[in-house]
Amino acid sequence: MSAVLGPERPQVVSHVQQALSYTVFDCKWVPRSARLMCLGSAARGTGVIQLYELHGARLEVLREIEKPKPIKCGTFGATSLQQRYLATGDFDGNLNIWNLEAPEIPVYSVKGHKEIINSIDGVGGLGIGEGAPEIVTGSRDGTVKVWDPRQNDTPVANMEPAQGESKRDCWTVAFGNAYNQEERVVCAGYDNGDIKLFDLKTMSLRWETNIKNGVCSVEFDRKDINMNKLVATSLEGKFHVFDMRTQHPTKGFASVSEKAQKSTIWQVRHLPQNRDIFMTSGGSGSLHLWKYEYPAQRSKKDSEGSEMGVAGSLSLLQNVTLSTQPISSLDWSPDKKGLCVCGAFDQTVRVLIVTKLNKI
Repeated sequence: MSAVLGPERPQVVSHVQQALSYTVFDCKWVPRSARLMCLGSAARGTGVIQLYELHGARLEVLREIEKPKPIKCGTFGATSLQQRYLATGDFDGNLNIWNLEAPEIPVYSVKGHKEIINSIDGVGGLGIGEGAPEIVTGSRDGTVKVWDPRQNDTPVANMEPAQGESKRDCWTVAFGNAYNQEERVVCAGYDNGDIKLFDLKTMSLRWETNIKNGVCSVEFDRKDINMNKLVATSLEGKFHVFDMRTQHPTKGFASVSEKAQKSTIWQVRHLPQNRDIFMTSGGSGSLHLWKYEYPAQRSKKDSEGSEMGVAGSLSLLQNVTLSTQPISSLDWSPDKKGLCVCGAFDQTVRVLIVTKLNKI
């Protein structure tokens, strides 16, 4: 690992801090707007959806909605830019889709899982990714399910442990490879360090590995291209970057790993405008900004003549500590480069500005 030094180094500036009266589990920018959502759990055990608008250096609450169950995660990924519906997963295993203009009753609702939905992702909406608008959910019940909101209550794919296999808590899910109408994959990370790549075109397990520690977050650098890179973060401060271009028959994908800190890396999010830059958020209340450098050649032949990938290297662009508590959620603005929101367990949401990203 190398660090980028000097005046060109990006700075992470805390632009606005807003104290919350509840525990925030996820935060999301509303696409094509200066608005953001905070999702979480009130002290009395109910769910909270809060909509804020950014006005200069302050956040104004536009709406606060209380729901029966605490809300763990949300995505706009399977909706159109016209609708901008928010899909959420809650502590009771419910998948709900909300029209934020009329959020009293969900426009789609299904009891998706027997236990908490830990993670959610969407694709095929917002002009991101070809194919059907789909939502993937990962749950403590050990299953990963893919939903098409245009179908009724049945998932279009259900990845669950085989007969006799013990169920593992699924902590994180992400879509990728959605570059045409047919291709699409789901990556899932589990509490025992398993990472599984499901191919939705062939409905089969395409690849699996284990990083020896609970997988907190997985994300492809972009959903709407041929698989390029995947980052997986773990419970003990390490993350792995897999080069997903070349899959070796036995060795799988080449990877590089980095120990960012001593505590859990809760999330990873790639900069929408530059897929080689990503931010990780940590249990120590810190954020680390990274850049991936590609090797001179991304693949080579092994002694048997099979193609195998070659991993690149990582450089740390900047790190900053913002909170005494873990930063559990993070989202880049899809529209304004360098604008970012993060939620932490100190019951604070922060809007950040990352400078000099054009110069990297």
